[in-house]
Amino acid sequence: MSSEVPGSVIADIRFIGRSGGMVKTLSGFKKKHHTLPDTANAVTNAFLGRLCAGELEDEAEKFFQNVRNKLGYKRKDITLNLTSPMAVLSAKDFTFEIVYTLDETSPAEFAISQTLFDIKDGDLVRADEFNAVFDELFTELSFTLKKGVRVESVIDAIEGLKGKQTLRVDYPSDCNECTISVEGVEAQVRCTGSSLDMVFPRAGSPRELLTQFAAVRSAFGISKALVGLVS
Repeated sequence: MSSEVPGSVIADIRFIGRSGGMVKTLSGFKKKHHTLPDTANAVTNAFLGRLCAGELEDEAEKFFQNVRNKLGYKRKDITLNLTSPMAVLSAKDFTFEIVYTLDETSPAEFAISQTLFDIKDGDLVRADEFNAVFDELFTELSFTLKKGVRVESVIDAIEGLKGKQTLRVDYPSDCNECTISVEGVEAQVRCTGSSLDMVFPRAGSPRELLTQFAAVRSAFGISKALVGLVS
């Protein structure tokens, strides 16, 4: 996508925002006629799609108009496909998706994911107009790794560092993933073997998240075993 995100090791980059709420607060929920879901499955998520249609349409339309106006796109440059509980905004330079789903552990609540991906113009991510559209929206930056890595190797590389520790690693006993803390970086870095995900304590714009990634990339440069993840 840009020189800051090495295409040699990273297959895909996604900016993800998350929010949610109570099902009973959705405009389509009628207390006299509806009951709250007690499980999350295909049927109840289809029910959610009917309940959240109004909110989803309003939100998707707002993004459509902001993208069109702030980025100067013409009709042929952008389309909006709305099939509740999902909306997909397809622009000439990127794709933006909004999805409502029931919370699997608490089906009376819903979750909203907002994902920006398939970015074709790396310079666009640095543009003021682009960041104004997606300001304070994303809390995760996810990279799909082309070849993948062994989580155990990542753990060993960090634990094997000598001198002042700028990196710390935490992991469960089965080592199926690990969480890396980088000195001076607020985000936590999660390595699953197939992906590298940065999880931020506060929502930010695409440009802000990439700035934090640059700091992680610099910190990983102290280890030959780690530099291949981000270079």
